[in-house]
Amino acid sequence: MPKLKTKSGAKKRFGRTASGEIKRNWGHKRHRLISNAYRIAIERVEKGLQYAYRDRRNRKRDFRALWIQRINAGAREHGLTYSQFMHGIKLAGLELDRKVLSDLAIREPEAFQALASFARAALSSAPAAAAAE
Repeated sequence: MPKLKTKSGAKKRFGRTASGEIKRNWGHKRHRLISNAYRIAIERVEKGLQYAYRDRRNRKRDFRALWIQRINAGAREHGLTYSQFMHGIKLAGLELDRKVLSDLAIREPEAFQALASFARAALSSAPAAAAAE
């Protein structure tokens, strides 16, 4: 039976470190680099990894803002603000997230219009239900 040729944990992680990035991306230039340039290259790669870490979180923030803008635009076409629309959706008991609502507002305007009418109906019935109690 042949020997398994899998990498150990340290070798797997090495590719994700700054030194591993240098070996992959700067290795062909290393014979020309003096020690100071090599250190600068390591710093640049480490900074790039920091940016990647930060921006993976920022991407989620940016997409949420985009979805909210799209929902707001769709809701205003039907005479509701974003907050009124979302409140009506919650009162109507519809459990759709912002990503799906945004996609409906862009690609399925008829379906979004139906959701807006559900939200409007839930908003109009909610004050009556609160006053009856």
